[in-house]
Amino acid sequence: MDMASERLPDRANLSGDISCVVCAYNEERRITHILDAIVGHPLLSEIIVVNDGSTDATLSLLRGYPSVRTISYGANRGKTYAMSQGVAAATGAHIMLLDADLTGVSPRDIDALAAPVVSGRADVSISLRRNSLLLYRLLGLDFVSGERVLPAALLAEAAEALVRLPRWGAEAYLNEAVVRRRLRIAVVDWPSVFNIRKHQKVGLVRGALEEIRMSADAMRVLSPLGVARQYLAMLDLVTLPARPRMALLPRLSELRRSPAA
Repeated sequence: MDMASERLPDRANLSGDISCVVCAYNEERRITHILDAIVGHPLLSEIIVVNDGSTDATLSLLRGYPSVRTISYGANRGKTYAMSQGVAAATGAHIMLLDADLTGVSPRDIDALAAPVVSGRADVSISLRRNSLLLYRLLGLDFVSGERVLPAALLAEAAEALVRLPRWGAEAYLNEAVVRRRLRIAVVDWPSVFNIRKHQKVGLVRGALEEIRMSADAMRVLSPLGVARQYLAMLDLVTLPARPRMALLPRLSELRRSPAA
């Protein structure tokens, strides 16, 4: 059993006021995977799916889930804008952000992502998926993961800025907010969950271009040096790791306490 499972309290001992926000663009073949895991979940007080200008049957499929609140508009405007719309509509004390292109996710994974925050052991939780980059899995933090739980107050403060950010700049911006406030982070291992890569959706060439655009958008929010600084700062805030911390990577706070050479 993984460490995250060992720490997970029984669902009966948890209570959640969590708004779940899912952003979707042309996800008719995949979105049911996540909906089947979250619809009716007792820790989620509401589910909001933002249909980001899909041209496939995503919107028609969503009509088959009457308990899901759908926000839809005609032109695709990117994940960050879609997130801003979902966050602005949410009413819960916490917000769970989920990507629509997940496979292998179960209600138990939703329990695991919510538990550290609703139990008060962390301020923020972030998933570590099975196919997160190997470096992130080795270091124990996927800081660009789209699956996380955050305080609604933090997202409310960010909502106006999210509208103005690049299409893929949300995670970098939210990470900065977490770092500034020094919020405690729980990393939640999702050993059976994968997200579908861009090249699997739209082909190798177009997928590669999309990945480049995503990286470029992140760099419009933070410089390369800023990205490295942000990653190290977030590692320092991980109070509930998914696995034991690598011995070669002491916490920055420990380094600060060390006497100067």
